[in-house]
Amino acid sequence: MKTIYYHGTVYTGALPLAQAFIVEDGRFTFAGTDAGALAQRRPGDELVDLGGQFVCSGFNDSHMHLVEYGYLLQMPQLAEHTGSLAEMLECMRAFLAGHPRQGDAWLIGRGWNQDLFSDTRRMPDRYDLDAVSTEVPVCAVRACGHCLVVNSRALQLLGVTAGTPQPAGGRIGMAGGEPDGRFFDNAMDPVYAAIPAPGKDALKEMIRTACRALNAQGITSSQTDDYSIFRSIPWAEVDQAYRELAAEGQLTVRVYEQCNFASLADLQAFVEAGGRTGKGDALFRTGPVKIIGDGALGPRTALLSRPYADDPTAAGLPLCSREDLTERIAYAHAHGLQTATHAIGDACLDWLLDALEAAQTAHPRPDCRHGVVHCQITRPDQLDRIARLGLHVYAQSIFLDYDIQIVEARVGPRLAASSYSWKTLLDRGVTVSNGSDCPVETPRVLSGLQCAVTRRTLCGQGPYLPEQAFTVQQALDSYTIAGARASFEEHCKGRIAPGFLADFVILGQDPFAADPSQLHAIPVQAAYLGGRLVYTA
Repeated sequence: MKTIYYHGTVYTGALPLAQAFIVEDGRFTFAGTDAGALAQRRPGDELVDLGGQFVCSGFNDSHMHLVEYGYLLQMPQLAEHTGSLAEMLECMRAFLAGHPRQGDAWLIGRGWNQDLFSDTRRMPDRYDLDAVSTEVPVCAVRACGHCLVVNSRALQLLGVTAGTPQPAGGRIGMAGGEPDGRFFDNAMDPVYAAIPAPGKDALKEMIRTACRALNAQGITSSQTDDYSIFRSIPWAEVDQAYRELAAEGQLTVRVYEQCNFASLADLQAFVEAGGRTGKGDALFRTGPVKIIGDGALGPRTALLSRPYADDPTAAGLPLCSREDLTERIAYAHAHGLQTATHAIGDACLDWLLDALEAAQTAHPRPDCRHGVVHCQITRPDQLDRIARLGLHVYAQSIFLDYDIQIVEARVGPRLAASSYSWKTLLDRGVTVSNGSDCPVETPRVLSGLQCAVTRRTLCGQGPYLPEQAFTVQQALDSYTIAGARASFEEHCKGRIAPGFLADFVILGQDPFAADPSQLHAIPVQAAYLGGRLVYTA
């Protein structure tokens, strides 16, 4: 039995817009005119009148942290309470009062940003969180995920003192010769290790919770880094949780796992255990090796080729050595794996491009689709190299909503003039997919679409490098077609076309006809995975 959807405004992945499509056995079998679709009607087929609504392929968030998002949704929502430090602390106090901790449980929240505080522009410290509790260990993670702060009780449990050595690739904040409760990048690892990890049932509930939230944004595919959130949970157990949910019919987002390992030894163990890019099925597959090269722009830990313009004492932090990055890239490439490497600062990008070029020279192979995750602070010569090396870029247009306000102050006008240059890369033949890096940002696809098209903040500030604006079609493709190519699935996903998986989203307005400044306000009416309804407004 077929389901015939007609009287719609359908973006198939090409223009002009179509009117109708047909779904049978979880795949599209037709896309075209109403007359063409209705001519295929047979007894027992279902007809769905779309009422003129806009339909496109289901959205694909090409870089995020799905398990961590589900974890975050169980926490105080600090991103909604970051207008001031006082508001953030009150949010945590109120959450603790309503959700008392049991045993050794921590209170954890994420989403604050000191640049948005109205009462101070400094980061919180241990004494601020002591006002939340002096008995319960408290941890508040910055929105970017590259900095966190804990209270004095947590410091006591961690055993961190003035004599604790500074870690490679990270920094323990100090004030007056004592730890101030702030931890940056690799220094955060012992904090996360001290927080009790969830069991498999709790892990599965995090995945279900995140999938429901993603479906509500029209997202049907996620490329996600999940192995790093709970390092004490073996990667195979994370995979098992996903596969059990898929077998139970409860996985409502197709997952391509970006496999993050803490060391070359861990990566080697993964490969020796049979891990490889593309292993799995249409609902869960292992994807590229994920490597984190540097920090983030907000806390000034992205690795730059020159000091920060607004802090000449800082140039960022490498989260691994240049030698380690080169070795991991070389090993993954030599063993036929795809890689996706976090590089925000231009110095980190130099390291990555050198490593990828060396790996390809040593072991030439076609169509590797190695990727640069974020690709924010870039120089013109690096844009040329990315195109020449045939790399994939995992962009986050939604980052412009905040970064427009800080980028020139952080890196200076010269570097800012060639950064976030994803349109230049697109014009040079580079595939640029889009995502949210959720929970760094909430996975609001329509908001990301707006930032890509306007190059302004959602409130209208800007534009920043308006020549880098995407057309609406390019922006939609970055959330659909380009994401499918990132996972080697362009033959079966990302378009409404015969033979493709019937993942699609119905929107409340046609984005091609909408005011670009109001794209974020377009509602998601419904989302379908393999022809099955997984969300309705």
